[in-house]
This record gives sequence, C-alpha cells and structure tokens, in this order.
Amino acid sequence: MAKMIRKNYILAPGPTPVPTDLLLEGAKETIHHRTPQFKKIMQEATELTKYIFQTKNELFMLTSSGSGAMEMAVSNLLSTGEKVIVLSAGKFGERWEAICKAFKVDAVVIKREYGQTFTPEMVEKALDENPEATTVFTQLSETSTGTVMDIENIAKVVKGKGKLLVVDAISGLLAEPLKTDEWGIDVVVAGSQKGFMLPPGLAYVCFSEEALKKVEKSDITKFYFDVKAYQKNPAPWTPAVNLIYQQKMAGSMLKEEGIENVWERHRILAEAMRSAIKALNLELFSDKPGNPLTAVKVPAGIDGTKLVSFLRDEYGIVIAGGQGTMKGNIIRVAHLGYMSKFDTIIAISGLEMALKHFGYGLEYGSGVKAAEEVFERENV
Repeated sequence: MAKMIRKNYILAPGPTPVPTDLLLEGAKETIHHRTPQFKKIMQEATELTKYIFQTKNELFMLTSSGSGAMEMAVSNLLSTGEKVIVLSAGKFGERWEAICKAFKVDAVVIKREYGQTFTPEMVEKALDENPEATTVFTQLSETSTGTVMDIENIAKVVKGKGKLLVVDAISGLLAEPLKTDEWGIDVVVAGSQKGFMLPPGLAYVCFSEEALKKVEKSDITKFYFDVKAYQKNPAPWTPAVNLIYQQKMAGSMLKEEGIENVWERHRILAEAMRSAIKALNLELFSDKPGNPLTAVKVPAGIDGTKLVSFLRDEYGIVIAGGQGTMKGNIIRVAHLGYMSKFDTIIAISGLEMALKHFGYGLEYGSGVKAAEEVFERENV
C-alpha cells in the first residue's frame, strides 16, 4: 500500500486550531509585565474581551485553564456552608459540584442524565424547594455532551428570585449567543483554547456589581485566585505575557468580524454537521445540540474509543470521545474557533471512511453531500 503524506487536523472541542497570524503574534519578544507598555496591551486586551463577553462588568484575565476561573468564581463569591444550586448533566456540571465540595459549600445538585438539558421551569422548582440557596451554577454549553442550556430564560427565573447566576461558558462563548449584561448574568467564566482560537493558558472571569458585593463578604481562604488582588492590579502575579499579545489580536479579529457574525458562523458549521449525521443514519446524542460541538452516538457493535483512536492514528483527524459515563459510547466533533466549512467536510469524510472500516453500512459521500447542501443553502 502506498504511503500518503499525513496532515493533522484538530477537530476536538479544545484545544482548537490557531491561525498562523496569532501563532506569530505569540512569537514576539517578551517584554516585562510591569512596564507601561505591557499594561497598555493588557488593558486593550481586557476591553476587547469584554466586548466578546458582551459586558461592561469587571473582567479578569488569569494565567490558568478554565477550571481556574471556575475556582475563582466559587472561592470568591461564596462562604463556607453557603447553600447553592448546581445544575449537573455532564462532566463539567460535576466539576462545579466538585469545586463547591472542595471549598465546603453546601451544593444542592440537580442531576439529569448526560445529554439532557434543564428548562427554566426545572430551575424555578429547584429554587422554590431551596429558598435559602443564594446562587445557581450552570453551563452555557456542557462540553462533555454538546448540550446547550437556555441561559437567557434561566437567567430570568434566577434573577426573578433575587439570586445570583454563574455560567461556565468555556466551550460556549463565541459559539452560542451570550449577552452577559443584557441577560443579567452575574459571573461568566471562559478559557482561551476554544472559540478564541488561541493556545491553552488563559482564563477569564467577569463579575457583576452585585457579585462583587458578595466577594467582600466571602470567608473562603484563597490566594492566587483572590479577586481583591486582581482589582488592585489586573496582573497581580506574573502573567502569560505572550498569550496576552495573542489575546489582544484575537479580540481585534473577532470584534472586526462582529459577534453576531461569529455566532452565525458557528451555527452554520454545526447545522451542516448535524445534517450529515442524520444522512448517515447516525443518532445525535444531545436533547438540545449546540453550536460548539456535535455529540454522536456510536453505532452498536463499534467501540467508540477505538473509532476515535483510528481517526487520529490513521487519518490524523483528532476528535473527542465521550467523558465520564459516556466514554466509548459517543464521539464529539467540534466547530469551534478557527474552523471553516472544509474542516467540517474533512471531519465528515474521515468519519465515513472510519465507520466503513469498522463495518458500519453507509454510502460514501452521503454525509458530505448533506453538509454541502447546507453550505449551499446558507450561501457560504
């Protein structure tokens, strides 16, 4: 058998591909982080990031993964023994629960199965049953399942009850509409390696005025992720200087494109993938599939872990498998960040060939055709 040139494609929900211009921006000379020059870059990067969050609230950039921003939200907003509600229907709902437990917060966990979503009515019921709860924690997009939550209407319920709402938007930001201030969300967290088209290493968290009032009362011990330290100095510890260069450039690129256009770009890619999956007689996993990624049930008789490994090792196509209880049962293909319609076509074509290899009956090109028809209809 002839050997083909191998190219690698990152089509997993983080890290995501990084444009060459952004990679080169990170290769610039590292300057000292206490100079006026860097402080100006940091300020400009922060303001551009606020635009993406659709907020005028205070926003902090952390040198960490998104989980660091989640920890900052819990440890600064709450006090020991305080009762909160955690909406958990996947691996990252479980992470909110684990962080709350680590800081001895009394988390009432409202569980649903992986792939299921929460309605505003469910949230209202949970708040009525736990009137002393002060805060609700949820995801915009549950990365482990591709499920999106109705944050706009959940926010109406939470704010109507006079409670705070904290949203993990790590995979959802930029791929799904999120209007932090307009919807009244109190805390939003995100990370650099998703829709921002950046390498891993930065996290972001914004706090509303109401949330910052609670920060003043928090009795939980913290140090590196202390909001008060960031309020005094936006870079209280040595920041990832070159990543901040890249953050500024990415923010400029995304603002120039326009946030509504960014949301629409992700919607079209996700719709094309979903159409392809249906054409291949495969089943979507999520009750409410979102635009960051598409989760697909692995056909009976095929090992999902082997399918993911085969795509990576034989074709150079990196997608994600299932997490937690879904390991081996689903695959996840992302549409996040620096991806075009041809990335989607590659993912579908590779999936067709891999499924055929494992004995799944399909007609080559049926998924690709369905996706191309979406792109034609959307005129992209």
